[in-house]
Amino acid sequence: MDALAAAQASAPAISTITSHFMLAGTTYKRGAELGFEGLDFYVTGRGGVLGDVDAGVVAAAFVVFEPANVRTQWEKGTAVMSPRDAARAFAACAADWAAAHVPDDLDAARLALLAQQVATSARVAGAPVLAGWRTLDAPTDPAGAAVHHLNALRELRFGLHAACLLGAGLSPVEAVAVKSPGMAPIYGWSELPPVDDALHERWAQAEANTDRAIAHAFEPLTEVERAELVELAGALHAATSA
Repeated sequence: MDALAAAQASAPAISTITSHFMLAGTTYKRGAELGFEGLDFYVTGRGGVLGDVDAGVVAAAFVVFEPANVRTQWEKGTAVMSPRDAARAFAACAADWAAAHVPDDLDAARLALLAQQVATSARVAGAPVLAGWRTLDAPTDPAGAAVHHLNALRELRFGLHAACLLGAGLSPVEAVAVKSPGMAPIYGWSELPPVDDALHERWAQAEANTDRAIAHAFEPLTEVERAELVELAGALHAATSA
């Protein structure tokens, strides 16, 4: 399996697996215990790896989120704790989710190693949240490490995909309308534009360009290792999406 094929085949798993911990009720229960309210924990926890920055910087990195909404949540969240501490707490929720959901019969240690190699080799250009996430310590247990490094790949793909969406001529709210209209409230959009064939074509173009943009990160793996990563990530995706 070549690098581009691996990028394409792994996309569903990479895009989806760690979104489960980000949206899990247990994550927001923990956020409430820490003093956050709802999505304030998501914005501050995910964006916290960017450091003590203005909310506009976070909105720039989140791309498809409504900027004013990001500002409200960021400012509320950073009043609870520092961005860096929020990021660590958010990452701990990923580890807790992994412990509860990664199957015992999955070779999580191998998945963690392969995902780490891809994430470490990736260029950070266009993926600021990846750059920040890579500064966090990974869990030492295999399940937690696997999910941690898969989230690095998710942030890589998200950053590059966002750039490709804009390059294809889609606005942030149009991208949400095409791909994830049901997620619009989470992204902070109260109204979505109509979607036509032209927008779908632009989104498909952006997806193909994303695969090409991320393929470089898979180059250090052998063909066999790429296929192995795709298989293991796919198995975890299937197990956690059932």
